[in-house]
Amino acid sequence: MSPTGEKERVISIDVMRGFALLGIFVVNMLFFHSPYIYVNPYSWYQAPGDYETYKWIDIFVQGSVYPLFAMLFGYGLAMQFMKTQERGTSFTKLAVRRLLVLLLIGCIHAFLIWSGDILITYALAGLVLITMMKLKPFWLLLISALLFLIPNGLLSGFLFVLAKIDPNNAILYTGIQEVEASIVAYSQGSWVDVFWQRLDDWLYMSGNGLIVIMMLFMIVPFLLIGAAAAKLKLIERARELKVFWIITIIIGLAAGTAIKWIPYVMGDNVFTVTAQDTFGGPLQAMAYAGIIALLCTIPVVPKILSPVAKAGRMSMTIYLMQSIIATTIFYAYGFGLYGKIDIVTGTWMAVGIYVLQLVFAEIWFIRFKQGPVEALWRKLTYSNILPKKDENKINL
Repeated sequence: MSPTGEKERVISIDVMRGFALLGIFVVNMLFFHSPYIYVNPYSWYQAPGDYETYKWIDIFVQGSVYPLFAMLFGYGLAMQFMKTQERGTSFTKLAVRRLLVLLLIGCIHAFLIWSGDILITYALAGLVLITMMKLKPFWLLLISALLFLIPNGLLSGFLFVLAKIDPNNAILYTGIQEVEASIVAYSQGSWVDVFWQRLDDWLYMSGNGLIVIMMLFMIVPFLLIGAAAAKLKLIERARELKVFWIITIIIGLAAGTAIKWIPYVMGDNVFTVTAQDTFGGPLQAMAYAGIIALLCTIPVVPKILSPVAKAGRMSMTIYLMQSIIATTIFYAYGFGLYGKIDIVTGTWMAVGIYVLQLVFAEIWFIRFKQGPVEALWRKLTYSNILPKKDENKINL
């Protein structure tokens, strides 16, 4: 795989990654400081400030940033594939190894740092994507639509019928025992207690091992969309595709936001909440991508957003830093503040930490071309495969 130099980078893609990292951190902060996964958030948060803050996160961020980041992940893999095609070099062998290294990093993150890891899912989904990388954009988009719409449409239909026929079984419940166990383990427990609670949380969020099936229908379609978009160069050609992006923004924001409001209009239950994130989130994600793509066609905007772009260039470093910083603040082996702050405080903490990360990224790139974790990722990927002189030329 050839170098990705400063001049070759698509700044708007880095800006999208950078903004997605902020959104991901704001959402993840709910998990970092409280047993969010075990509560019904629509009834759990009683204080007006908490309820309103959660409401706006839920409508405009939750379920909307991870599809954007997944599409960008697919976009990046496809860009690497096309570079190897142009130069007549191999893609599959190194791509598989690169994704396996990502899987290893994800396992370390999930089981030793924070249970809400997304890297494992991206690595597995990426392995699926590379088997279809040679397909034309039309087929990538068609497969994406079939993988996403059929199973998710059937599931939503079933949940809709369930909510109508048996409303009691469609209610969102709060697991009081699970909430209490989380608070005790994370705020007072030993490292071992935290480890076992983290493992329980991961198993719960991954559906007790059903993560592979969930990944196939929830993440792979977004990677396929990203790969198709890369082959069509939709972001690089944003200026000439202005009409396409404007239409995408209008439809995505209008339809996506309307769907995201459903639990607040129709009431919260398993159907409305599932439909909200499953269909509303991806539509908003596409609109957000369009807004950033068009903004970055204005010459002064990339310069203004340069710090955000630099954070996007070292996205895995920023993502892992967020987990390390937050768990140190909230878990017992750090400051033990788990369960002791409200959503408003947590949200502003996320924004403040992210701003400090922008400063860190700005300083880091004065001396280095890659983030520290990205450099390690590259080293592990190419170790014992390429001669040292060739390895030093590579900058993913």
